[in-house]
Amino acid sequence: MDAQIFWTIVCGVAIVVGVVGVIVPVLPGSILIGVSLLVWALVLGSPLGWIIFGIAAVFVAAGMTSSAVLTGRAMKARSIPGRSVVIGLVVGVIGLFVIPVVGLLLGFAAGLFLSELARQRELRPAVSSSLAALKATGLGILAEFGFASLAAGTWGVGVLIHFMNR
Repeated sequence: MDAQIFWTIVCGVAIVVGVVGVIVPVLPGSILIGVSLLVWALVLGSPLGWIIFGIAAVFVAAGMTSSAVLTGRAMKARSIPGRSVVIGLVVGVIGLFVIPVVGLLLGFAAGLFLSELARQRELRPAVSSSLAALKATGLGILAEFGFASLAAGTWGVGVLIHFMNR
């Protein structure tokens, strides 16, 4: 098997894992996509590889940035501390092992709510801020997923162009 084909397959699998990792935070996400694109460009060693890497890297960077900005802006507007999100993530990871598949989401929501309840000491404001944090996190994940999908699609077009012209 040709080295370019082998590395294209390896990078393709890593890119798929990266796209899934944007939604499932236990897996690596956008950074894995960026590294895979870089490896593919290095293996190809052609201008096409670097052009595809450049375009897709812009998508990866835009996704990571938009996710952070959208989530951070909403959290700041509601004065939700980062500690609540971290507690939500920790409980979410624990939940993933306790209740497979849905445990991550349920654990994140429960941990976030409990942290907000401990901080605010009232049920109604804790529920309100927890829902706002969940919406902001979901919106950030959606934006990053969209850009990660664009990066993966760009790579796919690059693979087609490269192997059709070989």
